[in-house]
Amino acid sequence: MQIYKVGGAVRDRLLGRDVTDIDYVVVGASAEQMLGLGFRPVGADFPVFLHPETGEEYALARTERKSGQGYGGFTFYANPDVTLEQDLIRRDLTINAMAEDDHGQLTDPYGGQSDLKNRILRHVSSAFAEDPLRVLRVARLAARYASLGFSVAEETLALMRQLSDSGELTALTAERSWKEISRALMEDQPQVFIEVLRACGALGRLMPEVDALFAAPQSSQEIAAGAHTLTTLQLAAQRDQPLTVRWACLLQHLTVKQIKAVSERFKVPRDCLELAVLVAQYHQQGHQALEIEPAALLALLQSFDVYRRPQRFEEFVVVGEIGAKARAQESYPQAPYLRGAAEAARSVAVQPLVAQGFTGQALGEAIKRERLRALTAYQSHSIST
Repeated sequence: MQIYKVGGAVRDRLLGRDVTDIDYVVVGASAEQMLGLGFRPVGADFPVFLHPETGEEYALARTERKSGQGYGGFTFYANPDVTLEQDLIRRDLTINAMAEDDHGQLTDPYGGQSDLKNRILRHVSSAFAEDPLRVLRVARLAARYASLGFSVAEETLALMRQLSDSGELTALTAERSWKEISRALMEDQPQVFIEVLRACGALGRLMPEVDALFAAPQSSQEIAAGAHTLTTLQLAAQRDQPLTVRWACLLQHLTVKQIKAVSERFKVPRDCLELAVLVAQYHQQGHQALEIEPAALLALLQSFDVYRRPQRFEEFVVVGEIGAKARAQESYPQAPYLRGAAEAARSVAVQPLVAQGFTGQALGEAIKRERLRALTAYQSHSIST
């Protein structure tokens, strides 16, 4: 039995990056031996085991054969006679097809070190085209390592196009797709993820609504919605914004109906869907915040439930700020104004109104009047200063 570190742990160590997750491959062992050593199986049909003490994953060296559609359409062969090289050749990219033993000795049969040096994301073998999830993974890694100068090899991009054209991307489960999409959006250069998906035709298959944004603008003075989307994604990452904001930036130019369709397609979390929909519904009011009447301003704040969910409104304001910066606007005075308005509305105390005897519907109306009064005073003060 021989045990090797494989994949991302080896890749990131060679790149000088922090290694967070370590995966191991076990050569020359059987499932019965692993169980005898106290390892716990992850699943009945998948040769991966958890270490009895550390909980880290140890996978038996295996080969695989395409047997159906999608990510799960494979049968595995994981007997002790499978070699390390046979296991590594089934992996996606050469930079992920390296292994390291306990003494730090590197096994690199497919040129991973060379591709690391030349900053190339290149597939290991033609079997790459058997797994549609690899399209999303490669695009995600391109986003992660773009700042280091990595790009996708042309021959790999060609295989990604082949997968996109095959229709297999639509066979991926919503959960698998969203896991890759959400992780990619949280990378340092999420706009690269979208660019790579466009380059191989996958964006049109997965998110045709977003792909359509890259049509040419109507005039030379306009910024194409697609270009604006990419810039806002980049700026959101620079500001270390959460996934909710990044998802809203990606979908900001879509209609509410389209946003709901895309979000349902990938079963995105509720908070991501809600913010994206609210941005689509109220971004115009946000841009016009300095001109709208106090009653309309109060209605805007109420729509976001700024009293119980202040963070959601703050994220809405941030999307507006980022969008303005992406259009090269020098400032976005609406942002501090909206934040001040929210604070003014929240400053209205309920308890004094209760002490005055207001209850039920009358209390609600009294609270609304006081909030409107507070916003009117805030607006008057803001204009005068």
